[in-house]
Parts: sequence; structure tokens; C-alpha cells
Amino acid sequence: MRKLTTALLFAFLPGCLGVAQAPPLTFDGGRAHEHLRRVVAIGPRPAGSAAAERTRTYIRQQFAAIGLTPQEQSFVARTPLGPVNMTNLRFTIPGPAAGRLVIGGHYDTKIFRDFPFTGANDAGSSTAFLIEMGRLLKMRDNRTTIELLFLDGEESTGNWEGTDHTYGSRHYVQAARADGSLEGIGAFILVDMIADHDLRIKREARSTPWLADAIWGAATRLKRQEFEEGSVAVEDDHLNFLAAGIPALDIIDFEYYTRSGAPAWHTRDDTLENVSARSLEIVGEVLLAALPAIEQRLAR
Repeated sequence: MRKLTTALLFAFLPGCLGVAQAPPLTFDGGRAHEHLRRVVAIGPRPAGSAAAERTRTYIRQQFAAIGLTPQEQSFVARTPLGPVNMTNLRFTIPGPAAGRLVIGGHYDTKIFRDFPFTGANDAGSSTAFLIEMGRLLKMRDNRTTIELLFLDGEESTGNWEGTDHTYGSRHYVQAARADGSLEGIGAFILVDMIADHDLRIKREARSTPWLADAIWGAATRLKRQEFEEGSVAVEDDHLNFLAAGIPALDIIDFEYYTRSGAPAWHTRDDTLENVSARSLEIVGEVLLAALPAIEQRLAR
């Protein structure tokens, strides 16, 4: 028998002793797409609606299956349509570090009076993505506490102007400032509109550079050309975190079209036919690959 060096012996021993090696975590686009399909089947899900509550029930059920219970952050938003009851859902996966990384997205859909807007990409994609990401992060050896945040009330009740939008993230930041937990947030990563069948994600112009570098660095290593080097400025939930001094990043594909090339954002064509399980998987793979660098930065 060939003599083994000490290094080779220890590399060989786990298999010899029957020690199971943890398989790499893989974001399952098929699972995420099934969550997306079930959420879309609920129908339009505007803030304050019975369908929004059914969406929350579905989210709670999926996290209960992996042993996580939500912290529910309910509030009354003052909107141009009057007071609307809204609820953010928070799921925390404890880690050794004192601070926490928040990964979030919205689950409400915009109100349209003339057609039923089911929002497969906006916001079915972020809802489904966070559910699948929760399953993986629950199994992962996280170096920091990670919170998965389902935001309500991102959409405006009419035109996007003034404060008629991003109600959930604004309330979250205000509540964190009031209870003293704001300083414990190391960074916020937002996912929005990430299931486009023709995925092309540009850097969001106002996002924190080091967070963007971590994500695009991981995309480069994985040869994911869907993460492009151009930039686009998008008003979204991350801006409320940035305004509070929290590093934040918006991962969003704002150029969303049908397979025939017609605009799909905020139209009746934001449907399952125009989204892709593979796109959800690509974003999941890149975010998972970027987490070690983000955790290392937060641990400083």
C-alpha cells in the first residue's frame, strides 16, 4: 500500500470513518418556482386585502415546516385611499455575530382597477425567492444572524409620488430606530423582480458599493453574465435603509418584457408565462456565493 502523508491521511479519514460530508447548498429554482406558482394562484394581493393575508398564511406555513416562526410587525398605513392595515413578516436565523444581515423583498401587488394584476414577477418572485432562501439558510452554517424580511406595502396606491409607496420598509426602519435595534443591522439586501425570463441585472446606482462588489464579484466567479456592469437608479425599499445609514443593495431587473417583447412591468402580462425558474436559481446561486464575503465584512 502506498504510504500516505499526514495531510493526505487526514483528508482521507472522514470517508474511511463514515463521517458524512455536508453537501453544498444549492438554490432550487424549481422549488422556488412552485412557491411562485402557488402565490400567483391566490390572485391579486394588494396591501390590506384578504388575499394579502392568505399570502402571509402561505409564507408562515412554509417557514413553520423548517421550524421558524414569524415576528409580525403590524401597523396602519395612512394612504391616499385612507388607513390600510399592513403587516411585515420577519424570520430570524440566529448566528454567532452580534449584528444581523437582513435579506428582504415585498409580497404585495399593485392595485389595478381594470384588470386582475397577479404580479408573477412583481412581487411573486421576491416572495418565492425568500421562502426557498429560508430553507437553505436554516441548514447553512451562517457566520452572522440572518433575518428574512417580507415587506408589505411597497407598491403605491396610485401614482408613485410623495410617501405613497414603500410603507413596510419605512415602518420597519422607524420601528428599529424606536426600539434601539437599528444599529444592530449590518446590511440590507433587497430582491425585487428577479424572475424575468430574460434576466439582466444592472447595478442599482444608489446601492452601497461594497455590497454590490460582493454580489458582482460572486457573479463573475460563477460566470453569470446576467449580472451586467451597467447601472440604473431605482426607487425601492432599500432607500429607506440607506436614509437610515444602513448599507443596502437592490438586486432588481427593472427591464421586464414578455417573451414577444412587449412591456410586462405593471401590466396584465406579468404572468407565469414570462418568468423563469432558472432566473430565480441564478440569483440564489449568486447570493449564496457572495454571503461569505458579506459576512466577513460585517464581522469587522
